[in-house]
Amino acid sequence: MATTSASKAAVFPSAPLAPQPFQLLPAGSIRPSGWLRRQLEIQAAGLGGRVDETWPDLGPDSGWLGGRGESWERGPYFVDGLLPLAWQLDSPPLKAKAQRFIDWTLENPWPNGMFGPRSNDDWWPRMVMLKALTQYQELTGDARVVPFMTRYFHYQLGALPGRPLRDWGRMRWQDEVASILWLHSRTQDPQLLELAALLKKQGYDWQGMYANFPFREKTDAKQIEAKAGKNAFMEDDGLQVHGVNVAQALKASPVWSLVSRDANDRAAIHHQLAELDRYHGLANGMYSADEHLAGRSPSQGVELCAIVEAMYSLEMSLAITGDAVLGDRIERIAYNALPGAFTDDMWAHQYDQQPNQVECSLHRRPWTTNGPEANLFGLDPHFGCCTANFHQGWPKLTASLWMACSDGGLAATVYAPCRVSTMARGVAIEIDQDTDYPFRDDIQMTIRPASSVVFPLRLRIPGWCRSPSVRVNGKAVDVKAGEGFVTVERQWSAGDTVQLSFPAEVVTEKGYNESISFSRGALVFSLPIGEAWVKWRKRGLTNDWQVYPTSAWNYAIGAESSVQQHPVGKRPFAGDTPAVTLSVKGRLAAWKAEEGAADPVPSKPALEDEPYTTLRLVPYAGAKLRITSFPALPS
Repeated sequence: MATTSASKAAVFPSAPLAPQPFQLLPAGSIRPSGWLRRQLEIQAAGLGGRVDETWPDLGPDSGWLGGRGESWERGPYFVDGLLPLAWQLDSPPLKAKAQRFIDWTLENPWPNGMFGPRSNDDWWPRMVMLKALTQYQELTGDARVVPFMTRYFHYQLGALPGRPLRDWGRMRWQDEVASILWLHSRTQDPQLLELAALLKKQGYDWQGMYANFPFREKTDAKQIEAKAGKNAFMEDDGLQVHGVNVAQALKASPVWSLVSRDANDRAAIHHQLAELDRYHGLANGMYSADEHLAGRSPSQGVELCAIVEAMYSLEMSLAITGDAVLGDRIERIAYNALPGAFTDDMWAHQYDQQPNQVECSLHRRPWTTNGPEANLFGLDPHFGCCTANFHQGWPKLTASLWMACSDGGLAATVYAPCRVSTMARGVAIEIDQDTDYPFRDDIQMTIRPASSVVFPLRLRIPGWCRSPSVRVNGKAVDVKAGEGFVTVERQWSAGDTVQLSFPAEVVTEKGYNESISFSRGALVFSLPIGEAWVKWRKRGLTNDWQVYPTSAWNYAIGAESSVQQHPVGKRPFAGDTPAVTLSVKGRLAAWKAEEGAADPVPSKPALEDEPYTTLRLVPYAGAKLRITSFPALPS
């Protein structure tokens, strides 16, 4: 394997592309520490590192290893998350697993420039593998990657007019454009921008869809089929409201703004998020999409693929726009919805999760189009895409904690414990970030440049924090709530320290049907319901589980609360060792479940003839059965 040196410096777009304020550091620049490392180790010890040993779709017969098995998206999905996980943990066994997929791909191109299994020529799964190849090149410097990608893109430029994008590829064109721009920043090949423009032309117009957002209610499957026929959900009518397509499309306008140089394109993501929040928003930071957009009821679900793809879109968009508010959104999703979809050991996951999730069983639910397995915990409930695709969530979050700045500085964009190894204005630098955030309010950074160097350090101030504090070597820095990023430009020397404090207050948020939910900083809180786990079936190294409630959940809640802190456990989000809890007052209300799903939250709950009681809320992800959005007690 020929290699070039893997650079520690970020590569920014070059003319004629638009400048961008931040850029993701090269893959491998950020290593997890503290609770985040433990979380990645849990992933590696569970399905994240061993799914290929128990699931044939990723086993030795995978089409992406030259076999006759699954040959579409699942191999590329797996590698897209396995690669950064393996290098972040410096795990030789995981690196070897990823390398097999990479080597087969690079060593078996088609004569015409196409690549991948010969059993299909779908553009879409290649888009995923291209994302993996860009990471792999940054991690290893493998000299095969750039000419391989160049040859493929030249082939595709000639082939697309006669074989245009369709279905999934038409909806997800922006993911390939991101890889094209990655390559253009390294080769300045003008044909790459021709290809980007052709993909945009053939792709779905996401920005146009949001100009007058028409999808303001729960998707009516029968109505769509009546309009467009039985295949409607593989045509625009269905694909445009598909939750994962919507998640991937959040990056479309920012990515295209690099080509168009249009500020309106760059800013469009904020309008798109606002429309999703207004008509489909959930308390966990996501929008409902139990396959398709599903309205604001917290009994609707959201797919795990949509969660990890939304995170990746927002991470990329934060780099392109420099907007701190996207960091707030990333944390809300990453520290609630992402771990909420897994058992604490990450050996089982859900396809759909619900903020108000009172049972996980084979009953029919109010899904738009999904089947009865969708909220079970298991190997591949409902459909196997999430089993292959969830792997990118935690590793790509880790890779986005810090970013390079276009002026040679560095930006702390999302907060979690880590060590950064990169460059600042030509000087090698390491930064140790020690924190139990989001379970605690304080963050300590130790700066270690190889030699003293002047550069700007940008620190994201969470939008929810009303009294932030920043100190450098113990001396206070002027900082205001709501300013996005505070910049500290000075000469930095080895051993300099930065102390951040983001005091978090409990916030009562209004939602669907005047329901209330509770957040504190980046964490959302839920009432844990007693859980009876019933093994449905054995699945090799893991199991499929149904979960039934063993305690009451139908409470109306008052807005007042108190906070208790506890040690952060070995499994950071585990419900039996919550790091933070809230105490609230509640009273049983007339509110029931049907077919295993909680009825919509009553706006004016009828209280039962029972006394008030003190309820203990835990971080959202710790409660696998939970109520997150409550009816409010009458004032």
